[in-house]
Amino acid sequence: MALTAGVDMGGTKIQTAIVRAGKRIGEARVNTPMGGAGSVVEAVAGTIADAAAAAGVAPAELAGIGIGFPGIYDPESGYTLSAPNLVGFDKRYPLGSRVSKKLDGVPVVFDNDVRAAILGEQRAGAGRPFQDFLGVFVGTGVGGGLVLGGRLRRGQGAAGEIGHTVVKDGGRRCGCGRQGCLEAYAGRGRIEATARKLVDKGESTILFELVAERGRNRLTSGVIETALKRGDAMTSKLIDEAVWALGISLASAQNVLDVEAIIIGGGLGDRLGQPFIDRVAGAMLPHLLMDKRPPKMLGTELGDLSGAVGAALLAADAVGTRRPIATRPAG
Repeated sequence: MALTAGVDMGGTKIQTAIVRAGKRIGEARVNTPMGGAGSVVEAVAGTIADAAAAAGVAPAELAGIGIGFPGIYDPESGYTLSAPNLVGFDKRYPLGSRVSKKLDGVPVVFDNDVRAAILGEQRAGAGRPFQDFLGVFVGTGVGGGLVLGGRLRRGQGAAGEIGHTVVKDGGRRCGCGRQGCLEAYAGRGRIEATARKLVDKGESTILFELVAERGRNRLTSGVIETALKRGDAMTSKLIDEAVWALGISLASAQNVLDVEAIIIGGGLGDRLGQPFIDRVAGAMLPHLLMDKRPPKMLGTELGDLSGAVGAALLAADAVGTRRPIATRPAG
């Protein structure tokens, strides 16, 4: 069976898994560097090498590398085009070739980071019992993936992008530049931006004290969880708004798709767990057409490894079908 690496690139962490025959045999994780695209490439290559060492294999033995990328990319060339939550990825960049070059020419394949995570959950996690489900990952941003008839849907390239459904016309500014998106209320990056604005207006919170205490340079899911446990009023209000926005968006999606289940993951979704998911389910209910038959609302099984495992499976699929993989694009 093909030995592949999967990389989950996010605004907060880079997580890598080595997978053989659908099972992970090595892992590595680092915080996402803030120094630009070059430092991110170094971090990606480093986690692949570290995960391979943990698995007892050499990077040159890999048949392929899958990358779940949190933005827009060209899968044929291996260029990334933009990623609002990654520093240095605001323009065209040859990520595929740069990573491949650092790892003995091992070929690279891309997909959206959350779609990769949904693939992981579909084949190795909470999605296994279902033919039709929606995955929603609440992290730095909010992404989604859609499985219908047992197949991961890509559409024209943006299927499942629930984070940019509109929950409030003319509402809060999103990282994509538009207003009123789900991500503007539930994505950790925009939650932090909103909290900072509220502090500038004189409101109080322990969020940024916790960030400093932990030596972080940004708000993390763990900080939010701690602030909630300590009864921080601003954090409670911001999470209430996230639950409200998720309830509207997911109910609308369910009214269109009528899926069997909705799986909620991502850094914030995994950290806050089933109580958070149950709150979202409650917020959905008044908006559901079929309120007597709501979808099952579940957390992930693979946790923060969903994306890395799914990206490795993506690479294994590409190797198995011999479809072209971006290795060394021009530039």
